[in-house]
Amino acid sequence: MLLYIHIPFCDSKCFYCAFNSYTNKNSQKEAYMRALKIDLEYNLNYLKDKDIKLNTVFIGGGTPSTVDASLYEDIFKLINPHILENCEITTEANPNSATKEWLEKMYSFGVNRVSFGVQSFDDEKLKFLGRNHNRLNAIKAIQNAKCIGFNSINCDIIYGVTNDTFELLKRDFDTLKELEVEHLSAYSLIIEEDTKFFLNEKELQKSKKSLKIDDEDLSYEIFNYLKSIGFNQYEIANFSTNEKFESKHNYGYWSKDDYIGVGAGAVACIENRRAYKQKNIEKYIQNPIYEDIEELSSSDIKAEKVLLGFRCKFGVDLNILSSKELKKVDDLVDENRVCIKENRVYNNNLLLADEIALYILD
Repeated sequence: MLLYIHIPFCDSKCFYCAFNSYTNKNSQKEAYMRALKIDLEYNLNYLKDKDIKLNTVFIGGGTPSTVDASLYEDIFKLINPHILENCEITTEANPNSATKEWLEKMYSFGVNRVSFGVQSFDDEKLKFLGRNHNRLNAIKAIQNAKCIGFNSINCDIIYGVTNDTFELLKRDFDTLKELEVEHLSAYSLIIEEDTKFFLNEKELQKSKKSLKIDDEDLSYEIFNYLKSIGFNQYEIANFSTNEKFESKHNYGYWSKDDYIGVGAGAVACIENRRAYKQKNIEKYIQNPIYEDIEELSSSDIKAEKVLLGFRCKFGVDLNILSSKELKKVDDLVDENRVCIKENRVYNNNLLLADEIALYILD
């Protein structure tokens, strides 16, 4: 079982961010963390009744590092009896708010993996994205985490932003290599509704300009370079220097493992029932165990397994496919788009994951 904990607070809102996060609700942090405890206790009772343990824990946001580390102590007291030995426990953090003291405290609670929202080591690009840290902040945060004892660190990098070049991105990746970061997530910029970039993009399109670069060749150039410096791609946006540093939590999602989600806007999926928490912080604080339920059909589950399996090296079990779909797999094998090993089918080009999945399921 996986556990996701959502922290919806941020010091500032990045121009591309569409996550459930707020910069004007900081006065409610303590009340929110109390509600989170109620939510967590309710869900952990399910684990206790079923005698199930947690394989991974992921604290995301928002920005978990904007909440004082002391407010997490009771959360970990609740979680600890339910985790497996060697449980992967990750927290997201921003370089400007993840102080050495904050990281030390979280490490003492049992957090053993940290994911920094670096996005770039170029100060001009960081300003353009609306980030409130700079290159030196990011380097210092990574160095602090290393000194404390974190030996599994991820850094997020955004590419496909206007004015991006391979040389600029190469400098970002070289910096991560020099800092001996074990894992990186390289995301192509997406312009989403309800973001500052979305409003800016609408204006730019009037003059046929864009904030985003759609350049497939750049993606391949990035992927090839990352491989050449020791970062192996195991999912469309995720790269690791060694299999032991791959995200166990993300693998759980891609494998369709059951997961609990606590916090405002969090999502859970257990026994083919997807549960959605209230996004509004005030409503969540008033009733933290309320959730909207969606029943997933067998076809829903199958579609997700196929779509997710082709996005990573996990692949897709041939046994879930119909005879018509297996014929399409054979066609793709003939075209060298996929390969088959031990009754699973694997994607040869992760950038074509969605197209391959939709072709098979159509």
